[in-house]
Amino acid sequence: MNSVVLPSRRIAAANAWVVLGGSALVLAGLVALCSVAWRAPWQGTDTPIYAAWYLSLRSGVVVTRFEPLFVLASRLSSAGGLGVSAWQGLLFLLLAGGGAVATRAYARDLGSTANKLLPAATMFLLLSPVFVNASINATRQGLAAFPIIAALLAFQGRRWVAFVVWSAVATGFHYSALLYIALAPVLLLPPRWLQGVAALAFAAYAAGLTMIATRILSPSAYAAVMAYGPYAVYRAGVRLDFAVFTLFWYGLPMLVARSVREPWAGRIVDLQGVYLVLVLPFLLVGWGNYSNRFLLPAWLFASLVVAALCVHSRLPLLRHPVVIGLGLLMSAGVFAFYISQGVAL
Repeated sequence: MNSVVLPSRRIAAANAWVVLGGSALVLAGLVALCSVAWRAPWQGTDTPIYAAWYLSLRSGVVVTRFEPLFVLASRLSSAGGLGVSAWQGLLFLLLAGGGAVATRAYARDLGSTANKLLPAATMFLLLSPVFVNASINATRQGLAAFPIIAALLAFQGRRWVAFVVWSAVATGFHYSALLYIALAPVLLLPPRWLQGVAALAFAAYAAGLTMIATRILSPSAYAAVMAYGPYAVYRAGVRLDFAVFTLFWYGLPMLVARSVREPWAGRIVDLQGVYLVLVLPFLLVGWGNYSNRFLLPAWLFASLVVAALCVHSRLPLLRHPVVIGLGLLMSAGVFAFYISQGVAL
């Protein structure tokens, strides 16, 4: 009798994730899409800059420093007669698509399912001011962030074709992706060695040694980093607040491991090596203006990690489909509020 009842319960639970999660995803996605597409010109520091550039495409050939995939998507949008709002919506759809790809890759490596992880990951992303920043400010870096995550997950899983493909996509949206891709071989180190490398990099950054070493060994690289955003609101130099905040998200899975079911607790911890590699570029050059831009992929990845901790929690309430669905709808409202107020981290 139990052999019949248990599988039927599992099937019912799986169907609940698909139906509730899918319905909530669609509704939340529409709210988020409309919020980004029809935002006011002053909502997002870079919104008027990007909008003016996009409108200039109608005049013909425009010289630009923007990356090829971003330019291609924008030119195709302009050629199709899409206005600024529709183009902004298209870019958000590309960002969301990248998020879905990264979440599926993460779920695969966890031995989980995307049906469970994607609604929860979307909920935590919509609650994050970091995701707002990727949507309306650091647009090109946002578009590159999720492919970077997918590329590093593929590297760790020895899926070389996927690594090359997602590396190319990430670089095509923002050249800074090359920093993360170049550091991918660090994932070949044993976990303790990788932690040691990250600890040394953290200590060197906190002491200001990476900034001093770059200034001495490569003045041109130092000048290039410092030249970004000369009138930045964020101060240049060592940002211990950013570093400590980032370190917290690395240690979180270890702190709450006992509250997460196995084998997922161990797998989440194992995949934190990807998070460390995502942090390394910041520890190397995160002393320039707007240094948080180097943490964008890591902080977005943190939302996926928190989602996995909830979905595989030992507490049934945290992983209940109804709770996740309602939370997802609530997060869409929070995201819309963030956009309307220009709140971003």
